Amino acid sequence: MSKKYKLLFNKRYLKDLEKIPKKDREHIKESFSMLADDPRPNGCKKLKGYKRAYYRIRSGDYRIVYTIEDDVLLVLAIGVGHRKSIYQ
Repeated sequence: MSKKYKLLFNKRYLKDLEKIPKKDREHIKESFSMLADDPRPNGCKKLKGYKRAYYRIRSGDYRIVYTIEDDVLLVLAIGVGHRKSIYQ
């Protein structure tokens, strides 16, 4: 039996999520909740150019940026936004 990761999010993630249309918001929440079972699903990408290891997954036209702490089984959402602006 695989262990579940605890899912946390910071204030920026919550603020960004509120700006997203409701129909997309529900899909994003589903995508993020699936990270509890597999924090590195197919299609996840490790972002380059950061001191810390950040990952991103797609959810339609939106991206969820997060970090993983395997030693304490934790996934922390850093931000969410449209694919055109999330990396700025």
